[in-house]
Amino acid sequence: MKSSTGEHYPALDHIRGLAAFLVFTWHFLHESPQGPVPYGFVPALPIFSFLDEGHTGVSLFMALSGYLFAKLLDGKQINYLPFFANRALRLLPLLLAVICIEACRRYWAGQSLEEYFTGVGKGVLLPTLSNGGWSITVEAHFYLLLPFLLMASRRFVFAPLLFIAAAIVLRSVLYVQIGEMQSAASLTIIGHVDQFLAGILAFHLRAHAKNRHWLALAVLIAFSGFFWWFDAAGGFYQLGRYPSPHWIWIILPTLEAAAYSFGIAYYDTSFSRKRTGLPFKILEKAGAYSYSIYLLHLFFIMQLAAFIDANVMSISNFYVACLWSALCFLATIPIGYLSYTCIEAPFLRLRLRYVDDKPETAEPIVSGIRSVVAIADTPNIVHPSLSQTSISPGSRLSQAK
Repeated sequence: MKSSTGEHYPALDHIRGLAAFLVFTWHFLHESPQGPVPYGFVPALPIFSFLDEGHTGVSLFMALSGYLFAKLLDGKQINYLPFFANRALRLLPLLLAVICIEACRRYWAGQSLEEYFTGVGKGVLLPTLSNGGWSITVEAHFYLLLPFLLMASRRFVFAPLLFIAAAIVLRSVLYVQIGEMQSAASLTIIGHVDQFLAGILAFHLRAHAKNRHWLALAVLIAFSGFFWWFDAAGGFYQLGRYPSPHWIWIILPTLEAAAYSFGIAYYDTSFSRKRTGLPFKILEKAGAYSYSIYLLHLFFIMQLAAFIDANVMSISNFYVACLWSALCFLATIPIGYLSYTCIEAPFLRLRLRYVDDKPETAEPIVSGIRSVVAIADTPNIVHPSLSQTSISPGSRLSQAK
């Protein structure tokens, strides 16, 4: 994970790679309610519920975004026009390519393009972009909020907690008014803002996560147990119905935010040696190309699973299907590399430097086209884009960083 400032964080690429694998496997397993692995299946080991409910990988991506931007911008002055331009150069080229490819696919299939391009136009504000593009809309909304979130964090390190509390209240009010919260919680900034905020807070409190191995294990056990319960209760698609009227969607984003932000801070600070083993190298590469993997995999993942199930061997067994998913994920990394090299990298070379290492002044400066906001350096106190994704009913996970 290398920014326009030249900073590179391989450990955070590992997390991006893991998030991409969660989303990839979720789509591989659940082509339809019947299979290859039925929605109703519940793994015996709670830890595997993260794969069976792999849409949670989107929440991991977004917590990582909050953490990484707090890390990149800590103690620096930020010129926000170049910052927004860089984010556009990072996200738009591949997103536009995917929009065009999907339009061609629909045209060749004899489908109407009017409705599709109407959805593309609405995608600036609503979760209507296909192939995971809806999550890029959520990420863009986060970027617009970022200057204010950083300013608030600079003034009061626990400000993100206040915003998270406000988000829970908002979801509660909307739940009472609408009768369900799954749609907004899984597909919009109303739900995912918790993860961005928790990532920012986790960076400032990262010293408290360092080397807390037993606490990390306890969080993993507790959160996997919760997700096992969520999976057994029906999960994303069968918790009553879709969208689910269950109240758990009011706090699910917060629980994901707390667990993932702590895990990111723990992993980033607790292992000083560079992780050079083959699994880490694979995760690093997958993380580096995760945006391409994320946006492109829905073009083929379900057909690939169906082909294996029909022509190679049955993958109705959850654990067998997960092994096949891992093999297919490895085979997808070269596709991500080609996409990154041909579509993403040329535009990344156009990025501008948007930070100044000069110490911040007492107050943030906002004038004309330049907004300067810096985070105070508080030692004791999230990027993907590839950013399911959560899932839209039409594309199973129109889906990271």
